[in-house]
Amino acid sequence: MIERLDLFVTLLGIAYGGVLVWAFFVSNAFTEAMRIDALLLPRPSASTRPLNLAAGILVAGYSAYSLIAG
Repeated sequence: MIERLDLFVTLLGIAYGGVLVWAFFVSNAFTEAMRIDALLLPRPSASTRPLNLAAGILVAGYSAYSLIAG
């Protein structure tokens, strides 16, 4: 049971990292709601969008590493 939960959380991490990277390039209602800079900063703007790219690469990379490393 725990192995399935670990796999599910890891896959969610990869998906959320992908959404954050996508939010850097695409602006729509879904990506605006998922932006990490909009969650953490009081006044997110176009100049804070690169935070999503960096966070997305980190989250997806760490999740992929967890999946591969076991």
